[in-house]
Amino acid sequence: MSTDGAKSSAEEWAAEPSDVLAVLSADMTVSVWTGAAERLWGYSAVQVLHSPVGRLLVPGTPEIDRVFAGSPWSGRVRIRRHDGHAASADLRVTPLDTDGGAGWLVWGPNTFGRPTLYPAAVDALFHNSPIGLAIWDRGLRCVWFNDSVHNQDIYNAEPELGGYVTDMVRARHPEFLERAMARVFRNGLPLLGHELWPAKDQDHDRYYRVDLVRLDGSDGRPLGVCSVAVEARTGQEGGRLRLLNEAKSRIGTDLDPLVTSQRLAETAVPNLADYVTIDLVQAVPLDKEPLRRLKTTDTSIPGFYRAGAASIHDDLRESLWTRGTPVYVPPTSPFTTVLKDHRSHFEPVLDTSPGTWLDNDPDRARVIRQTGMHSLMIVPLQARGATLGIAVLVRSQNPVPFSRADLALAEELAARAALIIDNALRYTRGRTAALAVQRDLMPHRLSGGRTVEVATRYLPADTHDGVGGDWFDVIQLPDARVALVVGDVVGHGIKAALTMGRLRAATRALSKLPLPPDELLRLMDELAVDIARDRPDDGTFTPSAFNATCLYGVYDPQSQRCTISNAGHPPPAIIFPDGSVDFVEVPPGPPIGVGLGSYESTEVELPDSSVIGLYSDGLIEGDHDIDQGLQRLRTALSGPVSSLDDLCTSVLDTLAPDGPADDDIALLLARPHPAADSEQRGSTHRGPA
Repeated sequence: MSTDGAKSSAEEWAAEPSDVLAVLSADMTVSVWTGAAERLWGYSAVQVLHSPVGRLLVPGTPEIDRVFAGSPWSGRVRIRRHDGHAASADLRVTPLDTDGGAGWLVWGPNTFGRPTLYPAAVDALFHNSPIGLAIWDRGLRCVWFNDSVHNQDIYNAEPELGGYVTDMVRARHPEFLERAMARVFRNGLPLLGHELWPAKDQDHDRYYRVDLVRLDGSDGRPLGVCSVAVEARTGQEGGRLRLLNEAKSRIGTDLDPLVTSQRLAETAVPNLADYVTIDLVQAVPLDKEPLRRLKTTDTSIPGFYRAGAASIHDDLRESLWTRGTPVYVPPTSPFTTVLKDHRSHFEPVLDTSPGTWLDNDPDRARVIRQTGMHSLMIVPLQARGATLGIAVLVRSQNPVPFSRADLALAEELAARAALIIDNALRYTRGRTAALAVQRDLMPHRLSGGRTVEVATRYLPADTHDGVGGDWFDVIQLPDARVALVVGDVVGHGIKAALTMGRLRAATRALSKLPLPPDELLRLMDELAVDIARDRPDDGTFTPSAFNATCLYGVYDPQSQRCTISNAGHPPPAIIFPDGSVDFVEVPPGPPIGVGLGSYESTEVELPDSSVIGLYSDGLIEGDHDIDQGLQRLRTALSGPVSSLDDLCTSVLDTLAPDGPADDDIALLLARPHPAADSEQRGSTHRGPA
């Protein structure tokens, strides 16, 4: 390659927009080498890093002294490329301080006759900008800063190059910035909006917003971190909206009051407070002893249950009580006053002097002293005219006392969260009651006697509507026959659970009569219609207010046949001795409670070692496609069966590994006892089929 060719290549590159080429240390060695420099000179970063800058220039270049004289310079110089040829390049050199003692930044190009704004803008940013810029190396030691750093009181009055970050920064808790820088250097993700508070700030409304960005070399390896600091004021609308938006996205996605309370506390830390607790007057979890039944002490009463707690300290050193435990407070204290008056307590400078309520609360007083708590807000959690509890917000390491704007923000957060917590408490109470009713009404010790072996599973739904009304039953009949029942009441909640109990009781009562399955379902339908008519007229009655699906079958060990009738329920499954599975085609009748009362029965043979499976639709509706759900159930049931209990577990693990999502799941498996079959086949059959 000729010299002219090399020159042409350099000049062609010089027509591109301006780029940072390199950073030179004070000893005139290369400390940063960019991809743009590699394209111009032809050297890779590995080849030139920590090398003298002289090897990159043609020996004897007269401009060298002027280029690095200590003030910004631009012009044409002769460079030596990697291929050994010389070329001309238009460069601009900016000292990193006023005299070049910290090194230089090399820009290129700046073609003669075509000045650019980029180097001039950089000069202004370095020397005339209110933005504090600093560059920190791999060891978090400062290798460069601009003039504005001298004017920002989060840095030492006389910052020095080479200083470690915690030595250079005199803001409150510089170790927070140290950890943030280390994280940015490690993962490469920029950190925006880190807050630094001056160590000495009289008006308490001023801080610095610090952005951190990792600096990578041309080879992709991290070189250090750049910090950008801008002065800001507290109470700005942007921060308030960010916090409210964060609360909106985090709170309200769960109907567990403990989860909702914890998310509220975590949202407020550290953006608003250093330590936050959410304490409720309702026992949480709901199986806890009510507060009124707990014992008092000589100086305190059980005022709340702790539902949420968050702190800037991972060990929650400020907290005397853990989540789910009673919180004791003095009878006369800001906590009880807020609860009684339904108004916030605002104490920007916490009074810990003798004669305050803390005299009767030595444990809290000790924690306040140990952790440096200095500012306090207590906000009531109110929803639908009731006070659910309080949110306690404290500042300790953040030196700025709470402002009235902070109180307004805390009250808005509390108002939004209180409604959600109230919804969660109402849902939890309703679900707990429905589960209790359902557990009481469901059979606890099912037995098929000497006729059939049975295994069952029931999983209540975990939905906003609460548990459903699924049920199953095994009823021993005369002549060793056994009735197998699975039903599903329409709807959720305690009403569905109570309806399930009524229908189960009706099924058991009617099964004592000598009725075939289709006639039994017809009578159940009539009974359900009568019950629905007798219900109080609250404006919510509809023709389907008492509807349920049901599958009722009677197994006769003498004939080894099962007679089945269906009221709108999914078909039963039969597992044959060879492991194959088939679904019995039972003519579907209308659901119970519709009043049509038209049902048919189907007989199916159950050979020795076969299994019949009855289930609710929650087991097969996970895909929202009944055919696919039935196919998945067929696959889960297929194969040899040893233990019915193990098969129940396997089916649920396959079809509902995370539990039911939208509907209850009931599963009943029954397998005839071979001994009972042979014994009954040798006896005389009595009673209706």
